[in-house]
Amino acid sequence: MIRGQRAGESQRGFSLLEMVVAVAILGISLAALYEIVGGATRIVRVDEKYAYAVELAQSLLADNAVVPREGFSNRGETSGAFRWQVNAAPIQVNDAPPTLEPGLLQEIVVTVSWEDGANDREVSLHSVVAGMEAPPI
Repeated sequence: MIRGQRAGESQRGFSLLEMVVAVAILGISLAALYEIVGGATRIVRVDEKYAYAVELAQSLLADNAVVPREGFSNRGETSGAFRWQVNAAPIQVNDAPPTLEPGLLQEIVVTVSWEDGANDREVSLHSVVAGMEAPPI
């Protein structure tokens, strides 16, 4: 007879099958948690890039608040591989009052694009800015 155990009593505890099932459930739970955390990290990374692209586009729009009356186009790339393009063109206003000079109002489009893994992403801002005569050189 085993010390501390009376005849006819069985030892209480977890069986091997119960332990295997518990470890399997724990493994599935941890895998699901890992996927959730990984997805949240990817979303944060994408959101940071979108926020940077919007800030860059707003900055370019502010830098080009006044453009030449004949229109304007410029492009470039940042060190972080964000490509940007600024296009401005005179707005054609039907039934414009005679006091509105041609080219005074310009439609401006600022586009910032970047690659995010296999995806190409883009942010565009559209606005109206003032057109002015080019200063004499």
